[in-house]
Amino acid sequence: MGGQAKSVVARGVAALVLAGLLGLSAGAGIPTPEAKGIILSKTCPPGFARVDGRTCELRSLYQMYASLEDQGVGGLKTGLPEFRDGFTPQQIDLGRYLFFDPILSVDGSLSCASCHDPELGFGDGRGRSVGVTGEEVPRSAPSLWNVGFLKSFFWDARASTLEEQMQGPLYASGEMGNTRDNLLATLKASPAWQKLFAEAFNRNEGDITLDEIYSGLAAFQTSLISLNSRYDQYAHGYHAALTPEEIEGLNVFRSFVARCAECHTPPLFTNQQIAVLGTPEPAGMPRDIGAAGPFEDETMRGGFKVPSLRNVAKTAPYMHSGRFGTLRETVEFYTQGRGHAVPEGEKLNIHWHIWEPKLTDDELDRLVDFLGTLTDESFTPREPARVPSGLTPGGRKAAPDEGVAKTAAIINSSRQPDQHQRGKQTP
Repeated sequence: MGGQAKSVVARGVAALVLAGLLGLSAGAGIPTPEAKGIILSKTCPPGFARVDGRTCELRSLYQMYASLEDQGVGGLKTGLPEFRDGFTPQQIDLGRYLFFDPILSVDGSLSCASCHDPELGFGDGRGRSVGVTGEEVPRSAPSLWNVGFLKSFFWDARASTLEEQMQGPLYASGEMGNTRDNLLATLKASPAWQKLFAEAFNRNEGDITLDEIYSGLAAFQTSLISLNSRYDQYAHGYHAALTPEEIEGLNVFRSFVARCAECHTPPLFTNQQIAVLGTPEPAGMPRDIGAAGPFEDETMRGGFKVPSLRNVAKTAPYMHSGRFGTLRETVEFYTQGRGHAVPEGEKLNIHWHIWEPKLTDDELDRLVDFLGTLTDESFTPREPARVPSGLTPGGRKAAPDEGVAKTAAIINSSRQPDQHQRGKQTP
């Protein structure tokens, strides 16, 4: 990036960071599309700048730093990996309406937001999600924050693009239960959807295609940016953003003793790799073989993608099947010894970072304190007041597992400087 381009980025990002430090809403003053009916926004989402008069590109202070990807952990001012952007405002907003419209499910009962609820960190607060049949699926719904940076998707990393990933839940009989033919037929039968697709893809009204549906949903999901938590403000040089206890937790997190940052590498807080941890399954559940299935590699048995820890305080319960209800339980698992929860007779190739750090109770508490500083929902998109199908936006949402709010309650009750937290967008 040239000097002039860096200057433009710096000025744009400085305004965003200043707004965050002052507690201003990122969406303040932007009129809601529902005010005059369903129309698509012509404005890029917060955190993006419009270039060439058409597409939206990400703007972040992290773009000013050099990336150390594949070269270790690095310092706090480490650059981001490659990001997927370049969608138009209309395509992003089309995806927002698609995301919240239950018309995408076979019976009109579930939307994408049913399992990826913005109020629950774009998860659903359950150990295992519930589909149109009312039955639990084998795994939890991962958070969607910062998915525009990811190179693989699903807990077992079997998809390499967002478009490939979304076809899983859309057409799985136990999830949204739809078919390609039925999805196209229902959207094409809606004049409102016909109009919005034509506007988003700058064409005359006509046939809606599957590629346009996938592209719209991908455009929206890449707009879900969370990079201005109190941790980020500290990383960018604002020392007062964290309390002394939280800084202690950061030091534990980055230490070679705990090794948390080796896999949950800043600034995304994931190295996007598969790791075999030896996590126990909930009572009565068989061993999930994880990535060994799609990759046909027994060395990956019980292996799952390292999830990002962004907004992790909002996404309990934890692990691929919700085995742990709180962050405290989760961090304690890592200090109880390598393979301590692996059943007798089960052979797993436990990741080499998993060992026995023997962290004290105080160090574990400080880790939880630090993880609470990764919360940033300032760019949370608005849930539409109504959607083109006329169905209830968001669809049916399953009740979170009992005790799901424990971690958030613990963190919110700790000594944190609330004046440094950014506010969520106003509706």
